[in-house]
This record gives sequence, structure tokens and C-alpha cells, in this order.
Amino acid sequence: MDQSRFPGFYKLSVPERVNLVRERGMLSREDFQTLSSGAHTLTVARADKMIENVIGVMGLPLGLGLNFLINGKDHVVPLVVEEPSIVAALSSAAKLVRAAGGFTTRSTDPILIGQVQIVDIDNSATAQNALLQRKQEILNLANSLHPNMVARGGGARDIEVRIHPAADGRRDMVVLHLLVNTCDAMGANMVNTMCEGVAPLVEGITGGKVFLRILSNLTDRALVWAKAVIPISLLAGKGYDGEQVRDGIILANDLAVCDPYRAATHNKGIMNGVDAVALATGNDWRALEAAAHAYAARGAHYSSLTRWYKDDQGNLVGNIEMPMKVGTVGGNLQSNATVALNLRMLKVANARELAEIMGAVGLAQNFSALRALVTDGIQQGHMTLHARSVAISAGATPEIFETVVERLLDSGEIKVWKAKEIIAEVKTQVQPEAKTVAHGFEPLDEAEYATGYGKAILLGEHAVVYGRHAIAVPVPMAIRARAEESNDGTQLIIPRWGVESRLHPGTKHPGSFLQSLELILHKLELTDRPLRIQVYPSLPRANGLGGSAALAVAVIRALDRHCELGLTDQQVCELSYECERVAHGTPSGIDNTVATYGQPLLFQRGEPPVIEPLHFAKPLPMVIGLSGVESLTAKTVGRVREAWQRNKKLYERIFDEIDSLAMQGIKALEAWDLAQFGELMNICQGQLNALQVSSWELEEMIQVARANGAVGAKLTGGGGGGAMIALCPDDPARVVRALQQAGYQAMESSIG
Repeated sequence: MDQSRFPGFYKLSVPERVNLVRERGMLSREDFQTLSSGAHTLTVARADKMIENVIGVMGLPLGLGLNFLINGKDHVVPLVVEEPSIVAALSSAAKLVRAAGGFTTRSTDPILIGQVQIVDIDNSATAQNALLQRKQEILNLANSLHPNMVARGGGARDIEVRIHPAADGRRDMVVLHLLVNTCDAMGANMVNTMCEGVAPLVEGITGGKVFLRILSNLTDRALVWAKAVIPISLLAGKGYDGEQVRDGIILANDLAVCDPYRAATHNKGIMNGVDAVALATGNDWRALEAAAHAYAARGAHYSSLTRWYKDDQGNLVGNIEMPMKVGTVGGNLQSNATVALNLRMLKVANARELAEIMGAVGLAQNFSALRALVTDGIQQGHMTLHARSVAISAGATPEIFETVVERLLDSGEIKVWKAKEIIAEVKTQVQPEAKTVAHGFEPLDEAEYATGYGKAILLGEHAVVYGRHAIAVPVPMAIRARAEESNDGTQLIIPRWGVESRLHPGTKHPGSFLQSLELILHKLELTDRPLRIQVYPSLPRANGLGGSAALAVAVIRALDRHCELGLTDQQVCELSYECERVAHGTPSGIDNTVATYGQPLLFQRGEPPVIEPLHFAKPLPMVIGLSGVESLTAKTVGRVREAWQRNKKLYERIFDEIDSLAMQGIKALEAWDLAQFGELMNICQGQLNALQVSSWELEEMIQVARANGAVGAKLTGGGGGGAMIALCPDDPARVVRALQQAGYQAMESSIG
């Protein structure tokens, strides 16, 4: 198993992530319990022992950089950082480099330099020679002060002597450099002690006076190198081919090499990743910053710490070379329980391995930033993240968080004051009866946005693909959209789903979202018109509730409204059906029909389909439950088709039986016999189970619903996860509570 690969990690809850890391063996039982309980965080009492004048502690997020493969070894990298985009960018870059074979790194011994300044010397050259001649005596004295370090393989290794011409006519300064291998310790105190200890001897040798005796943070004898070789086939995306991305990264790096103004930002991006690891591992990020920037300025001018170029095979090659003096042992590192836990999770053998990981992180961060800059620009993808950060700063609670983010983006004012206004506004809109509604199910506001309706199939899913009847109804969840002119190309933004993409005409786009949008723009002859399309779903995706069709209808209607196209409902329905074919391959047409017309109907696939509007005596008292497991309709439909092709006679009989249930259901609804309709739902669930499209989560929800008063319950849509519906004429709130207590999202819904 690839130990650092955690597909879908970001979708999990914090407890689920912690548990998964433990299952991979990266956390001991004790560390798991500490992390789960929050006992690892710094207490005020402990903080009071660390610095003066303590009045509290301030927390920062601890995340994991995933996918790192360094010198053939998997690493999950702890990161402490408040910037929203860094963890995701690092993990994404590491995933791409991993596919190319991973990072290779190397490093020098962890040498720290101590400086001894000598003044009032008559002849600086003579003093220099004298110090060099008595080098071994100086080293022996220094090492006698830290014999344990020598025993561990470290200690003072060498000296250098530098002469600096003095200013204002004074005599030259001589500076002795004591080069000390500090092994796995950061070593600051040790080196300072050695400098202090050799000072009298140095004065005796030179006849001068020792003034400063202290380490240097220009740690250019503790260097690390990291390298990545990336084939252009892995660089293609976002409408750019691999060569364009490679050449763009090289050109962007060239500017940082020659221009200090660009180099400062370039290197700051590198340190975004390095500092996050330094904080997580208790290392001195201020010293690392000082060393990195001083090293970048060692030539004729301040320059880039990385080099990106094309090799003979056309690959993009990235190199980083920078000082990286870090430690993995010592009292300072162990005084914070989170630091100790992070170091155990990293499983590094020594300080050099940690330094090499940090070098790879710096290179990955640089690659990610450059790639974003040369493709869609650094702002793309950051707008939503920025809005989320602002919403947090303004105090948005989990119940209203996504709504606040969406309205912030919609307002164009991504500021804390605006977020606070929105929070106050949203709180006044919360109705008491909405307490049983699960998060994300906001009431619709059709006044300002174009709408595509979600749907539930009461009877007939899967069989409807084979020409049988199905009863479908709109649900009180939908997808809203709004279109407006753009001065930055055509963009599709769906904050709640994490989609923020730019459309590039004439290129093949990944994912059905962009492919459908490209189809819509082409059919509506809007390809050359830059538009910004924002989508606000209150409908969960991939849950069998018609999300893809609702999205297509909402976008088509938004474009129709903004561009004044004058589309009819029939045209909207037909175009959204073509989008459904992009998403699902062989859709029945029922989803786009309900999404367009928003009313209950009896549907039968055909050319043209038979669509019979239904009018219920009164709304059906339903409960909708979500399994929390996303399911692709195309996948379950494809699985049923494979089974049908193997045994058509058997499956045609099942489809006929489901068709019969749908037709009996029409009669039951006409007679308002809910007990009978519920029974038909239960039998239909049995048939769907025979088609093997149910799941244990769905079965559990169905049993919970039936045990708490539902007269009928079944999956709805493609199955394999997704949603369940339950008919609850007596006490739907009881069913909602029972489902929520079982760990599922659920909501009451009056349908029809």
C-alpha cells in the first residue's frame, strides 16, 4: 500500500482522518488517543514555562501534506499553517511528482558555524596564519566542552579564518569560524558555548581581543538538495498541453533568477511550505528564513533558490538548493507535545532526513505556485478558499458556513465586515421549523437565480431506462445559478462543491461539469462570450437526487435569462438531456424532465417520451435520508446493463414487475391510499435489491425508517449509496430523529 496516499482524505471529518492515519500505523494508540482528545495542545501552564509574560496560547491548524514519495520512501508531512491553500497545493504537487517517480534528495552533514570576532590586532595576516596553525588545539578545546556530542559522532570539525577590512581607518577584523557538526540537535546553545570556551585561547594566539562569540544563521554548510523530473504528459491540464506548462514554468523561474523583486515572492512561496514543516516539528523557522534569504543573496544579487529547466528528453526538471539546519532532538523540541507527536508521525531517522523532506516540500510548493501562475493564474481556486477563510474570521458557524461563503462570493466583497453582515442576515432568516433540517438543505429563493429542481423517483428507477414507467417528483432542494459578464474568460464556480474552473474553448476538459458547460455554450452559440457562471447547490451531488440534471437546467436557464435567449421549457429540457448523456451515457430522460418542469409526473422513455403530469390530492409526507456515500448513476446503470446483457429474460421480468408496481402506485395515489403506496415502495426496494443496486447504508436507513413508523421506504435514483425516501404519514419528525441518531442526514419533505 502507498502509505502516504489517502484518496478523498479532505472529504472526511477530522475524527475520520485521525482514525485513518492510525489505521495506516502512523499513530500509536497513545498518540491516537492524545490527538483525538485534544490533549496534545499547548496548555497555558506549559506556555508559561516557555516564555515571559504569558497571558494565553494561540492555536494554529495542523494538517497533513499527502502523497510525498522521497528517495523511494512514503512520507505524510505534518504542516502547521493558517494559509488556506498551502496544504492542498503541496499534496497536489506531491501527487504529480509521485507519478513521475517522486523526489530525490541529498544533504551535507548538519554543520553549524560559530563566529568569534577578534579586534585590536596589529597584523591580521599573521593572526590568521597563527590560528590556522593551531587549528587542532582550538578544536580539541571546543570538543572538550561537549564530549557527549563527540561521542555521538559530532563536534567541532574544522575552522576557517576570515579577514574583514575595517571601516573608518581602524584596524582589520579577524573572524574565526568554528564549524560544528551538531548531529540531530539544532545546536545553537552548544555552538555558542564552544565559541565562548575557545575565546581565551584565541586571544592568546592572536594577541587581539575577542568581542562577539555567537553562531551564524547563514547555515551554508548544512545544505539540502531536492530534485524532481516530470514528464510533460503529467503537466497537461486546465486547457494547456504539457509543453506549454513546462515552458511557462521555466520562463517564470527565469524571471526569479534575474530579478530580485520576483525572486523575493518566488522564495517566499518556497518558505510557505518549509516554515509549515518547521513549525510542526518545533524547529526555528526564523533561523531558516534568515538562512534561506541570505543564501539567495550570496551571488551578484538576490535570486531564486530553485532552478527549473528542460532535460534532453524534454522533461521538466526542478532543483532546489538551500540551507536547512534543523533538529530532531533536544528539550525545546520535546517541550510541546504536538511537536513530539508530529516527529513520531514523520518517522524520520535523523535531522538530515528531516532536512531533506523539508527541501522536497519547498520544491513542491514552488512547483505548485509556478504551475498555477502559468496556467490559470494564482487567483483561480484561491477566491473560494479566501472566502472560506474570511467566513471563518467573521464567525460563521457550521450550520450557515457554506451559505455565508456563497453569498460572499456572490457579493464580490470578500471582506470580514461583509461576512459579518451576511451572518447577521442569514441568522434572521433561520426559521424555527427548520431545526430538523439537515445542514445544506436551505429553502429555495427563486427570485434572483435560475433554478433546476432536484428529484426523487418514488417507483420505477432503473426499469425506466428500459422503457418502463416511473413516478418522479421534485424535491425541495434544487440548484440555483446566475450568469454575468466576465473580463477574465468563461468561469464556472461552484463553491460548495469546490469547483472553480476556467473554460478554454477548443480544448478537451476533464470532468462532466466542464464538458457539459462547453456543450451548453456551444449549443447556445455563446462560446466566444466571456461569462462568469456561479452555481449554488442546496442539492447534494452524486446522491441519486438528480444533481447533474438540476445543474444543467439551472445553468441553461441562467444563461437564457442573462443573455435574453428566449428559450422554451422544451428547449431547456432537450439541451439538459444532452448534458445528461455526457454525465451518464444512457440516461432515461426523467431527471432533466423533472429538473425542467418541477412537478410530479409519470414518465416513460421513448421517442418522444411519454410525460404525464400528476396531481396529488395533497402533498406526500416524506423523509429524505442521505447515506453519506456518493454514488455515480452511470456506474450503477452500467452494472445493471451488464447483468441485463448476460440474462435479458430474467432482468426483463424484473423490469416488468417494477413497471407494474409503478402503475399500481398511480392508482394508490389517486385513491390516496398511502398504506398501499408504502407497501409498493417496500416491494420495489426488494426488486432493486435483486438488481444489486442497494448498499448496507441504504438498507440500514430503510430499516430505521420502517421501524420508526414509515409505511414504505426505498432507495431513490441510481442506488449504490446516495439517498433513501420514506413515506411517513404519521410522524415524519420521529423518522428524521431516528435517522440522525443513527448518524445520517435527514429532512422532512412535503412532496407534490
